[in-house]
Amino acid sequence: MMIIGPVAAGKTSLIQSLKGEKLHYRKTQAIEFDDRVIDTPGEYMENRDYLCALTVTACDADVVIFVQDASSDALWYSPGQASMFSAKVIGVVTKIDAASKAQIGLAKEALKIAGAESVIAVSNVDRRGIEELLTCLGKEETYEMCCDT
Repeated sequence: MMIIGPVAAGKTSLIQSLKGEKLHYRKTQAIEFDDRVIDTPGEYMENRDYLCALTVTACDADVVIFVQDASSDALWYSPGQASMFSAKVIGVVTKIDAASKAQIGLAKEALKIAGAESVIAVSNVDRRGIEELLTCLGKEETYEMCCDT
């Protein structure tokens, strides 16, 4: 799977949560391939000149995860942006422990508009939603929908 999103959206923390690791801040400086995960720097999402690098790198992924920080007012994904990837795109709303219900709803809607086939809200701090996301990712091989959009 490849994880993309802006700087400080919680991409690397999400990977640590999915692996059951203790959370520790680590800034991703370049595209990193680890086990079955491709972690991307937020600058690649924020600088549109680098979007082509994300598209090319995604060719190695079965699933692309769009990460949206619920506590941020910035919405980084364009309508239909998921169509630029040949892999299935899942939306993950992070930092739900630091956001209001309205912010979480806005983040979910933004990911749906971007073309995410399903959207899951998670907290890397208290692990809410992590098991649901793991279940979703476990079903990817059969291409079942993992949750309600």
